[in-house]
Amino acid sequence: MASLPAVRVVLLVAFSVFLTVVLGFGLPALLNAFMRVVGLPETSVTECIVALYGVFVLYVATPRIPRGLVEVRGKAVLITGCDSGFGHALAKHLHNLGFTVFAGCLLKDKGGEGAGELEEFHSDRMKVVQLDVCSEEQVNKAVEYVKESLGDTDTVLWAVVNNAGVSTFGEVEFTSMDTYKQVSEVNLWGTIRVTKAVLPLIRRAKGRVVNLASMYGRMGNIMRSPYCVSKYGVEAFSDCLRYEMKAWGVKVSVIEPGNFIVATGILTRDIVATTANKLWNEAPSDVKEDYGKTHFEQNMALMRSYCGSGQKDTVSVLDDITDAIMSKRPYTRYNPMEPHWWIRVQIMTHLPGAISDLLYF
Repeated sequence: MASLPAVRVVLLVAFSVFLTVVLGFGLPALLNAFMRVVGLPETSVTECIVALYGVFVLYVATPRIPRGLVEVRGKAVLITGCDSGFGHALAKHLHNLGFTVFAGCLLKDKGGEGAGELEEFHSDRMKVVQLDVCSEEQVNKAVEYVKESLGDTDTVLWAVVNNAGVSTFGEVEFTSMDTYKQVSEVNLWGTIRVTKAVLPLIRRAKGRVVNLASMYGRMGNIMRSPYCVSKYGVEAFSDCLRYEMKAWGVKVSVIEPGNFIVATGILTRDIVATTANKLWNEAPSDVKEDYGKTHFEQNMALMRSYCGSGQKDTVSVLDDITDAIMSKRPYTRYNPMEPHWWIRVQIMTHLPGAISDLLYF
């Protein structure tokens, strides 16, 4: 089977050719008519279209260009949400590359399996830390532990990876305000809380801040408003921080994964069933009457259909996070996602809402 980058290149080039055919007939004619009205040469319009579109095709089809790597020796990384999923895999990956890893785990003090597996490394470069990003106290204790561990060494805290997060679903009128608050408390406020606590260390090292957002930090979708709200916030926070940190030499990057439900286990049939019962039981009676049980069950069936979907391999996400940490010139945003999701993000963020609404909703 072809690799994901190869498939992505083929699909993106095919999409570019499709747009060329569709736009190539009508757009030049319209632009040339406009240029005749304003009294400018028609040929210059066509040439500009060809040149700009050529640049676009090269941009989307060209593999990542090497931009140099920083030295790994003497650098530590703090990662949140290492109990499972991306964070767990990333802790192992960065340790194998030679970084000192502070793996923040929510369930370390409760004997969590993921934390225990990382502790079994028995390495002075793999340090498992109890860390609930919703707890100011635990965040401060974790940062103090990092400072004490690095105090008499030549190692600096080079990067923080804000990976900890939760997901949920539900239509707006079925979703309680408490749910919105709980999701944002982890995904957004947890990211801000940890970043503010470690930023002085990162700033002195001229290091990196890497925030895990989502493709749903760039576009909305039905049933996903609590999650989208929190991830849009992560995107905005990251942009503002990037502007402020530029003067200090700190690079801020956002990772926007696509659908990795299977790989991370973030959505299962049991989770859908539990959430569905909670949504229905707690919904106001007039909302249940207006929407009806049939409509509600159709949406729950839609969520169940997602449980076995998405990419099974997290390598693309780990590679992008690693590049954000190690590249001398990291990108502002990384998009590890399947080609059809990447195309959807571009359409929904660059074309008029009327067009994207017509295509997807």
